Amino acid sequence: MRFLLPLALSLIAAPAMAQTLPPVPQQSLTLERLFASPSLSGPTPRLLRLSPDGRLATLLRNRPDDRDRYDLWAVDTATGQARMLVDSSRVGSGAALSEEEMMRRERARLAGVRGIVNYAWSPDGRSILVPLDGDLYLAGLDGNVRRITNTPETELDAQVSRTGRYLSFVRDHNLYVIGVDGSGERRLTEDGGGNISWGSAEFVAQEEMKRNTGHWWSLDDAWLAVARVDESPVHVVTRTAIGADGTRVYQQRYPAAGTPNARVDLYVMRSDGSGRIKVDLGDDPDIYLARVDWRADGGALLVQRESRDQKRLDLLSVDPASGRSTLLFSERSDTWLNLNDNLKSLRDGSLIWSSERSGFSHLYRFNRGRWRQLTHGDWEVEAVAGVDQQRHRVYFTGNLDGPLERHLYWVDYLHPAAPHRVTEPGWWNAAEMDENATRALITRSNPGQPPQVYLADAEGQRIGWIEENRLDGSHPYAPFLAAHVQPRFGTLRAEDGTELHYKLLTPPLEPGRRYPVFLQVYGGPATGRQATRSWGSPIQQYLVQHGWIVFSLDNRGSPDRGHAFETALYRAMGGVEVRDQLVGVHWLQQQSFVDPHAIVVNGWSYGGYMTLRLLEAAPGTFAAGVAGAPVTRWELYDTHYTERYLGNPAQDPAPYRASDALTQADRIADPLLLIHGMADDNVVFENSTALMAALQGRSQPFEMMVYPGATHGVSGEARQLHLWRTITDYLARRVAVPH
Repeated sequence: MRFLLPLALSLIAAPAMAQTLPPVPQQSLTLERLFASPSLSGPTPRLLRLSPDGRLATLLRNRPDDRDRYDLWAVDTATGQARMLVDSSRVGSGAALSEEEMMRRERARLAGVRGIVNYAWSPDGRSILVPLDGDLYLAGLDGNVRRITNTPETELDAQVSRTGRYLSFVRDHNLYVIGVDGSGERRLTEDGGGNISWGSAEFVAQEEMKRNTGHWWSLDDAWLAVARVDESPVHVVTRTAIGADGTRVYQQRYPAAGTPNARVDLYVMRSDGSGRIKVDLGDDPDIYLARVDWRADGGALLVQRESRDQKRLDLLSVDPASGRSTLLFSERSDTWLNLNDNLKSLRDGSLIWSSERSGFSHLYRFNRGRWRQLTHGDWEVEAVAGVDQQRHRVYFTGNLDGPLERHLYWVDYLHPAAPHRVTEPGWWNAAEMDENATRALITRSNPGQPPQVYLADAEGQRIGWIEENRLDGSHPYAPFLAAHVQPRFGTLRAEDGTELHYKLLTPPLEPGRRYPVFLQVYGGPATGRQATRSWGSPIQQYLVQHGWIVFSLDNRGSPDRGHAFETALYRAMGGVEVRDQLVGVHWLQQQSFVDPHAIVVNGWSYGGYMTLRLLEAAPGTFAAGVAGAPVTRWELYDTHYTERYLGNPAQDPAPYRASDALTQADRIADPLLLIHGMADDNVVFENSTALMAALQGRSQPFEMMVYPGATHGVSGEARQLHLWRTITDYLARRVAVPH
């Protein structure tokens, strides 16, 4: 393989630490402290939302003594006063989670989270719906919490109706509605059970499509759109969950690539279940129900219908009284289309829509059959945060200021011009706005400041802190701050000249000394950016303090750089992204401060797959590889994710043979540590056992660590500590680190 030397290399200094601290006795990071409570990154709130009137900001806050347990808090946006609304340990019953609820949490990557994981404001702003331990509660703003359901079954996918009069939920595969006072419970569907379910999202919708619900209230509560899922076409696979107390065997319907999906139909019914009518989704039953919304100007239902090959996305307008659908427009691609939640229906009848038709994700306004592009350029719109219809502004997050940062912007959708940036430069931001886009909750971080949350007005002016997370003397990270290393950011050139961004952390470099490198890789599409101006994991600081250089590069295939950058791996996974990573490795080997014989590669999930492919592509290059929960056979993964990138193996298996990590497993010669959870239902354990058999079949030694009962992630303080002790002990035996 021929490597091209980088044509351009720039190093950009990271921002300074956000605060100057008084002297604090300094300590060295230890693995024991890294995985203990409180979190070294400080409070890490989740699900930040504004009340309908904007007077309260609510969030799920983890506890100082138990960083994995979350309670519901409210912050007065005028005074900044914070108070706990729902104490999960006092209100909850402590009942064990049902298998279905545990799997839903796994889909949302919340398997290790305890306490409250979700909540919803009532539209009148007087109460908050809180699912907890399988039942439903309504929390008042006065601190009183009222139990709504008390059943041995789990109530799933709970919602407050748009007028606030009803609650809806799924129990035993059927959809129920109940008054907010807990009276008048009514079952709207009858045949749920077994392979049939109503009102919930199917597996691939939750896992891959970011659609977590299966029913939708109209604005006036007159109608409910409800998905009916029939899993009988889906093949049954045997999944074995090996735990510490025994082994459970599940006969699970899993839509592996190339096999049938669940049949998903959409119905519209009255809030009492009457008047049910089936929506016309077309003649092809093998489609995905991607998104469902109600129009803001009343009446019609908007349905996004995606083709099985994910090269066509149709927006349908549906009459709820008849179920008749009309095609408004279609998006098409020669490779694939990325789904998003950026459709916004406006009261004037127009729609805000995002599309990659220009090669980059940008905003458009669709009005009476005509299009107008609102944003332009070689950069990406990420998510619509809100729409101010009085001032004709659409707010969105994106990377107009460069791929290292993410900011909140707005553009006038009637008279579009250059976007106005709302957030400060030098940060990685996320935004949650109120219904009228008059205020925003901004979550931000940079390499010198762990995540903060503040309330801002529509112009970006900070009104007050919600979670300042100040790096003062009382912060959990304060005793370790003196040794904190700022990353440097730079660019390399891929073999075709494409610019690739990287992040580099080094210990204080002594002249003439060479250091080992910990190459942290993800590399897959849709998620997993590494080189961003955001707060990094403290484990990277631990490695640097123990003599390692930490390096990450965002290869082609990564998101946020345009459709061509991402689709470079179309039907060729394990190819161009591996070559890009090797460009980074080659650059590292040329640096005077790097030990070229002491580069190790580590990754999890797609990163685990990348670790194996790198070992296969360049034998003798790496001192060791650590592959966590790796995909080794893409045929074992689900339809929606895998077919998006590799096509349907039932029609063309060649891309799968070329992309599987098992095909070239005989090229793995460097030391390998393989790690996997024994109850993983995402990247199933069979991926690792297949690799184990292949390596054993040719007497290639490797090391293995498995976690009984663990799913796709290893959660819990003790087990996370064990995981990293295993990794660091392994590396200590393979690589000499200078001291």
